[in-house]
Amino acid sequence: MQIKISTRHGHVSEEVQKHIQEKAGKLLHFFDRISMIEMTLDHQRELKLVELSVNAEHKHDFFAKEEHPDLYTAVDLVIDKIEHQIRKYKEKIQDHRKTPSMGDLPKSL
Repeated sequence: MQIKISTRHGHVSEEVQKHIQEKAGKLLHFFDRISMIEMTLDHQRELKLVELSVNAEHKHDFFAKEEHPDLYTAVDLVIDKIEHQIRKYKEKIQDHRKTPSMGDLPKSL
């Protein structure tokens, strides 16, 4: 998995990069088919804008955007949004597998 961090205005400190990589790495616990994570940070205004794009195998992409005055909080909130999207997607996939096949249904007389 590749993690790409970019900024629109300003630069990102090593401490922030480490925090982002730790948080983004935890997404693999929820969905192990993630191939790339791209995070874009915008420091232009008082509110920090964080955009997160997650590319997974088989063309499943997840995207979230969050604004907050604190950069760390914005990163945490955007990661939470992606976690929710991934969990919802996994539930959707797993529900299809749990439907009983025609052979498993009880026969009525």
